[in-house]
Amino acid sequence: MEKDRPALPITYHHIEPQTGTAFTVEQDQHIRVIDVEGEQVADLTCFARCNRDEYLSSGRTIDYNEKIYLTTGDRLYSNLSNPMLTIVDDPVGKHDFLFAPCSREMFHRTYGITGPHPNCLDNLAASLAAYDIHAAQIFTVFNIFMNTSISENGAVTVRPPLSRAGDYIELQARIDLIIGLTACSAGKCNNFRCTAIDVEVW
Repeated sequence: MEKDRPALPITYHHIEPQTGTAFTVEQDQHIRVIDVEGEQVADLTCFARCNRDEYLSSGRTIDYNEKIYLTTGDRLYSNLSNPMLTIVDDPVGKHDFLFAPCSREMFHRTYGITGPHPNCLDNLAASLAAYDIHAAQIFTVFNIFMNTSISENGAVTVRPPLSRAGDYIELQARIDLIIGLTACSAGKCNNFRCTAIDVEVW
């Protein structure tokens, strides 16, 4: 058994492909996001439990860490410049914090899909509605396992995730949080094979 990790998590969430969930965590609890089959992105956003107007900020996080690729030891900050999460264990080491969650509009513009399609924005909004959080409050998300590269001219390329079956990232909450998490629905991000995500909290 890994050091300081209990034999069983306090809570466990299984996220089916192209779906999402939301849950609360207490300050100092650990959240382990597990790629069940490999090459699957998980979109994460979070809000302060005491103030729904305080949310995870890509811009603040990139600013204070002075880099766009985050890994072990880096902190994720809120729009009010407060630490929300710390990455405490990250064997994969490659994630994205540039892209908004996939949406109906994205599937139309990128894939030419005009009808309904599962997407992370709708899945996050549906899950977070129980906490009185809505789609208009969900901005750029932390795209766990998403593998992007940036060329010298600024072009962004999405590549297959580096994660393999059973790989994970572990974060520690710095304040009491409401967390929204998905198993991403966009085929391009997941090497065109959408699979499940598991979450352990302790």
